[in-house]
Amino acid sequence: MVPRLAAREIHKAFGAAKALRGASFEAHPGKVHAVVGENGAGKSTLMNVLVGAAEPDSGELLLDGAPYRPASPSAARRAGVAMVHQELSLCPHLTVAENIALGMEPARFGMLQLSAMRKRAEATLAEVTETSEGSRLLPDTRVDRLSRAEQQLVEIARAISLPNCRALILDEPTQSLGKREAEGLFRVIRGLCKRDIAIIYISHFLEEVEAIADGYTVLRDGQTVGSGPMAGTPIARLVALMVGREVADFFPRSPRTPGDVALAVEALSGVEKPSSASFTLRRGEVLGIAGLVGAGRTELVRAIFGLDPVRSGALHVLGIAGPKSAAARIGAGVGMLSEDRKGEGLATALSVADNLTLSKLDGLGPLSLVLPRRARAAAVRWIAELGIRANSPEMPVRALSGGNQQKVALARLLYQNADVFLLDEPTLGIDVASKAQIYELIDRLAVSGKAILIISSYLPELLGVCDRIAVMRRGRLGPARPAAELTEHGLLTEATTS
Repeated sequence: MVPRLAAREIHKAFGAAKALRGASFEAHPGKVHAVVGENGAGKSTLMNVLVGAAEPDSGELLLDGAPYRPASPSAARRAGVAMVHQELSLCPHLTVAENIALGMEPARFGMLQLSAMRKRAEATLAEVTETSEGSRLLPDTRVDRLSRAEQQLVEIARAISLPNCRALILDEPTQSLGKREAEGLFRVIRGLCKRDIAIIYISHFLEEVEAIADGYTVLRDGQTVGSGPMAGTPIARLVALMVGREVADFFPRSPRTPGDVALAVEALSGVEKPSSASFTLRRGEVLGIAGLVGAGRTELVRAIFGLDPVRSGALHVLGIAGPKSAAARIGAGVGMLSEDRKGEGLATALSVADNLTLSKLDGLGPLSLVLPRRARAAAVRWIAELGIRANSPEMPVRALSGGNQQKVALARLLYQNADVFLLDEPTLGIDVASKAQIYELIDRLAVSGKAILIISSYLPELLGVCDRIAVMRRGRLGPARPAAELTEHGLLTEATTS
């Protein structure tokens, strides 16, 4: 069968940095082809080449067997190749119909044809929602009133509204979706396959790749290191190809001895989202909180850290009672990793050194001054210890891959010598190798006597690294039970039923 979209020996350099060094892959009509690899492996650059956002230095692109060389993303869209990016590019103040038509608005004699735009939106929305378990998207609804999953459907609708859509690239499409929303997206993808659209699927969640993909390509250091049918290919094989070695124990768990209570919460309820949560967390223990997106998990951890006000209940952190500010919590030995890495967790315009030392400036200079050379020296140790891929401590955080940005955020908690770690989605949107390193770090911290609270939507992660797990549903936290007694099915059932 002639591939719908193919890349052959693509090379691309940015100055001295070689992003692609002979990357190849092919996707077929009506099939889902997964492209996987670590952050920095070249996936984004290759996709940018496919949609005309980057010019390849050499190599060949083919669309239905014919030479294909888009000069811009709009040229790629006209050719029938579209991409839904990880960071959605919708205009929140516009309606669903206006977003779908954006850039290709129906017009006559220079006048926008509103009725034609609405009809096109209705037809496309019907296609992407008929398989998404009753989801209804109305053309006149403003996008900022939609959920993340609904916004994702609008992006897909915009892509397939092209009269000749032939290939659709989905970049981390489930990163901000719950399990049910992801399953709804999979149904939409399978419906698109029936239209003979080739789907190129990029994801760090290899269980998803195993469930949805027909074929795979693995990139490492800008090169294709493996490709083939997904059926019969174990996840361990993909991981080995991605990291260049066998990963013996993805979820390390050394013997741990729980000590004194580090965090005690009793009937705690925040103002932002009323809830009720009671639990204790001991030193040397990893406690996980599972639940659907919107269940109130993030609001709980923000209230504990002092970012959100507490409505009622009792709270003791490291022996200190009552609500405190985030600054006071940091001073007492509490560190928080935000789920919103770019918006809240990091100052992306600042350097690695600035971000890493931001929560503890003592000792970086006389009086209240901060000497850049001391900040750089402090950062060097943690850059090496966590294997952060940065050219220097002065490198802007925004120039790092997602996995390395997450390591910088974690390094800040280590640098401030936190005793209680509040980790909200610690491996969200990062590659498999970085996940393995973070799991190893969490294990080491627990063994050293740190108290760790993890919020995660990724159930294998919670079952793999936690000693106990509690489930939050509609703002209410259930009892924490030993992880060894729990299963993915049981946790999901508890999170979705009364």
